[in-house]
Amino acid sequence: MRMQLTRLAGLALLLGFSLTALGQDPFPERRDTNDIKALDPAEVNLLFSYYEQDGDNSPVTGGIGTEQLTDFSSRIIVKIPIKERLSLSGEVGFDSYSSASTDNIDRYVSSASSSDTRIYGTFGFEKKPEGKNSSYGLKLGGSNEYDYTSLSVGGHYALISADGNRELNLTGQAFIDRWQLIYPEELRRGGALVPTDQRRSYNLGLTYSQVISRKLQASLSLDGIYMTGLLSTPFHRVYFQEQAQARVELLPDNRLKLPVGMRLNYYVADFLVARLYFRYYWDSWGIQAQTASLELPIKINRFFSVYPFYRYHNQTAADYFLPYKEHTLSEEFYTSDYDLAALDSHTFGMGVRYAPVNGLARIKWPVGKKKGVMLLRGFDLRYAHYQRAPSLKANVVSLGLNFTY
Repeated sequence: MRMQLTRLAGLALLLGFSLTALGQDPFPERRDTNDIKALDPAEVNLLFSYYEQDGDNSPVTGGIGTEQLTDFSSRIIVKIPIKERLSLSGEVGFDSYSSASTDNIDRYVSSASSSDTRIYGTFGFEKKPEGKNSSYGLKLGGSNEYDYTSLSVGGHYALISADGNRELNLTGQAFIDRWQLIYPEELRRGGALVPTDQRRSYNLGLTYSQVISRKLQASLSLDGIYMTGLLSTPFHRVYFQEQAQARVELLPDNRLKLPVGMRLNYYVADFLVARLYFRYYWDSWGIQAQTASLELPIKINRFFSVYPFYRYHNQTAADYFLPYKEHTLSEEFYTSDYDLAALDSHTFGMGVRYAPVNGLARIKWPVGKKKGVMLLRGFDLRYAHYQRAPSLKANVVSLGLNFTY
C-alpha cells in the first residue's frame, strides 16, 4: 500500500546510497575510425536492497499495533551518451513488500492488503550546449501499485563557472497522482469518506556548490514543495475519546514544505574525507526538524575504502497529531500517524566500496555487428540500522554494482 512504500522511499534516502563513478575510465585512449573524440562509455548501475522494520505504533490501527514489514527492492539506472554533449538516461525498478501492519486494514490474517508491489520508471535526457558552461535536461516518469498511480515530469538547468569550481543548479518537478480509495473494512458501508482521490505535488530546488580550497568543498540547497489534494491516507484509522468507532484519518488538503541544507566535504588526509550534512525543515502543518549526518570514508588503498556513518534527526509534532484515543470529535483534522509525531531518530552503519582501476570482470558483449566490452568496475556494500522513538527499529542491507559498456 502507498503508506508503507512512501515510508520506505523516505528511509531509502537516509539509509541507502548512490553510486557515483567507481574507479577510472577503462578506455582512456579509445578513438573512433575518424580519430574524432570518442564518446564516454555507457554506464549501468544495478542497485539491490533488503529492508525490515518492526514497531508498535501502526497508523493502520490508530497508532497502536504492529508495524512489522519486510521489503525487497531493485533498480537499474542507465546513462547512454548519444553525442559528445547529449546523453540519455533511464531508471526502472520495483519494491515488493509484505506487511503485518497493512494486513490489519481488513482485520483478518493474510488479506489482500498484506503485500504489494510498486513498479516505477523515469526516462530523460541531458544536453550540454557547445561553447557554453551550462547544461539542461528533462525527464518523464511514472509508478504504479495496487492502490496508487503517479505520473511525473521534471527538468533541470545548471550553470558552471569557467574553472569548474562553482555550479548553480535549478530543478523542478511535478507529480500527478491518483488513489484507489481503500477504507478500513468496518467503514466501507457508507459513502465517500474523503473529498477526492487526486493529489498534486510541485517541487522546486536550488543548489549552489563551490570548491572553496584544495581541501574543502561546500554546497547550499533550498527546496520548496507544495502539495494539494488528498494528503491523508484513507486506510489510516483514528480513535476518539468519545466513541469506540474509528474514523478515517483527515488532514488539510494543502501542505508547504521548506527544507534548507548545507553539505561540507573536507579532505582531512590522503586516506580520510569528512562528509558533513545539516538540514533545517519547516512545513505548514507545524513540523520543524533538524537533521545532521557525518560520513567518514577511509581509504585503505587506491581501490578499497570503508565508510562508517551516523545520522541524527529530531522533529516537533504536526498540529494534527495525537496518540491513540486522545483526539476529540470537535477537531477538524486528526491523525495518529507517528511519522507526524515529535520524534528523535538515529541511523548508523558501515559501507565498503571496492573499485580497482581495471575493474573486477570483463565480458565481451556484441551489440548488432559491433563488439564491445561490459566492464564490472566495482561494488558498494552497505548496512544501516535505524531506530526511532518510541518503538520503530529497522535494518537495511544494500548492494550496488557499477558497469560500463
